[in-house]
Amino acid sequence: MNARKRTVVLISGRGSNMTALIAAATDPAYPAEIVGVISDRANAAGLGIAAARGIPTKVISRSDHVGKEAHDGAIDAALASFGAEIVALAGYMRILGARFVEKWQGRMVNIHPALLPAFKGLDTHARALRAGMRIHGCTVHFVTLDMDDGPIIAQAAVPVMVGDNEDTLAARVLKAEHRLYPLALGLVAEGKARMEGGRTVLAHFADDADNGTSVVMAPDPLREETDLEHLARITP
Repeated sequence: MNARKRTVVLISGRGSNMTALIAAATDPAYPAEIVGVISDRANAAGLGIAAARGIPTKVISRSDHVGKEAHDGAIDAALASFGAEIVALAGYMRILGARFVEKWQGRMVNIHPALLPAFKGLDTHARALRAGMRIHGCTVHFVTLDMDDGPIIAQAAVPVMVGDNEDTLAARVLKAEHRLYPLALGLVAEGKARMEGGRTVLAHFADDADNGTSVVMAPDPLREETDLEHLARITP
């Protein structure tokens, strides 16, 4: 088995996606190892969660540095001290500078709570509701210079339910995020997803044919039709 890729997670808050990545990495067969967590906020709840799981943590506050480039440099130095090979942004709320992004391009990933390229930026769930979307979701992508614009690695879709508000929709998407991010990070760590020429190249998947038959519909009329067929089979 190849050595697991040393991965550092950057957070700003509760770190729920970070927690999902740490949980996935407890499996020795998972291709990434979470070796450190960095936060730009000393009060980020995720720091305590990581520490409780034995993951080294480091706070690098913007206010402690004279400018963005100095702050980015401190983060880069911390990544070097952790021996990082992959950087995973998980609710990291600061925009990283061009020099930093270019250095880590192809090795830095982010999760965004929308089906990119729709709804880049903030308030994605409220905007999806205002737009009348029937399907919403989340995206893991490589980080590039433009915000929420890097090549897509993986996506997960959820239905928008009648009566949803921003909180209920956000909760449904978050559950999908916790499944999607470990999958996507694993693909990158294993070399099955890589960035080439501004696009994501996916290696061949033996089970990819299964994806060709999957359909996400909301509302889903197929469920009723399936039930009717079943009823016909069992009715004398």
